[in-house]
Amino acid sequence: MRIGFLFNHSAGHQVAHALPIALALSRLSNRADIRIFVSQGTEAEVSRLVDRAAYPRPEIVRLRPASCFARAAHRASGRALPTDSLSVLGRNLDHFRNLDALVVPEKTSLLLKTHFGVDNLKLIHTRHGAGDRAIGFDKASGQFDLVLMSGAKIRDRLSDAGLLREDAYAIVGYPKFDLPSRSPLQRLFVKDRPTVLYNPHPSPALSSWYRMGPQILDWFADSDRYNLIFAPHVMLFQKRITAAFSPFALGWNRLPRPEHYDRAHMLIDTGSAASLDMTYTNAADIYLGDASSQVYEFIRRPRPCVFLNPRGHAWRGNADFAHWKAGPVVETIEDFAAAFEDVPLLDPADCEHQRSLFSYSFDLQDRPSSERAAEAILEFLGRA
Repeated sequence: MRIGFLFNHSAGHQVAHALPIALALSRLSNRADIRIFVSQGTEAEVSRLVDRAAYPRPEIVRLRPASCFARAAHRASGRALPTDSLSVLGRNLDHFRNLDALVVPEKTSLLLKTHFGVDNLKLIHTRHGAGDRAIGFDKASGQFDLVLMSGAKIRDRLSDAGLLREDAYAIVGYPKFDLPSRSPLQRLFVKDRPTVLYNPHPSPALSSWYRMGPQILDWFADSDRYNLIFAPHVMLFQKRITAAFSPFALGWNRLPRPEHYDRAHMLIDTGSAASLDMTYTNAADIYLGDASSQVYEFIRRPRPCVFLNPRGHAWRGNADFAHWKAGPVVETIEDFAAAFEDVPLLDPADCEHQRSLFSYSFDLQDRPSSERAAEAILEFLGRA
């Protein structure tokens, strides 16, 4: 069986959600010919993780880059239009036509079937993250031949949306958790203070960054009580303009000036490997965020969370904001300051909410999730 894993993005944040499965398939099956396809934006992260893996290692294939016109259109749109990713798909069809299945962590690859005529290819979706945003349960989420799910929550929400086919999904856990932790964990700050991870999402319809992010950085810059890790979603500053369509919102992304926050108790990281591999979610004592699915990686070990809602979303009872049950929700910069006047603590009710949210989102077992996913793929292709 010829199985490809495609990483076609301008950043490497999706790699950890699918690459462990490719590595597990290489170990477990001598029937599978595994190839990993990388674009320019993902090659470094794939290589970094493969270099840390045990043998055997799958073949890594460098895809033909996007055309000059597609790259120019991408830049001209403020990197808002994914013309580069679409061009990469179109310029590498020969690679995809020779496969039995292609495993992807994103949804743009559906265009291989709907627009590029690669009809016989089985598309397998690993998803990326286990978050609650509505876009994770849209129509495209139900168009794959097989969907690998982290837990019962994903199954139930796709079912509620009418997007679940009984023979087209498997609950496998969370392969990203199988990756080895950094060892030893480096000391991030000189002084031992409570460490806050501020992790805003890029979507202007949901993110706290556009309405209060710089004020939050200023507040922590003036504080002598906390260490702050500012590690937003890696796409926040990759695009000059970010658009959301339901509801419609635009965001202009201006990188904070590092020299303005050159403080011993502040760490600003907008896209290094440490912002991808759970270094910061493991190191922080308190989570501060909005819509990022990284909160679910953080509450694997229950700790205080504070959520920011500057747009005043009606979140109670809304499944798109289920993670906001994990801690208090504040709507203004004054309420934020009040929440951090004393160091936030995890009360028993929030702890119970976090444990419940985590177990509903992740079906973790003794067997590694990546091996469960690999077996689900082999079983599916055997039936197919």
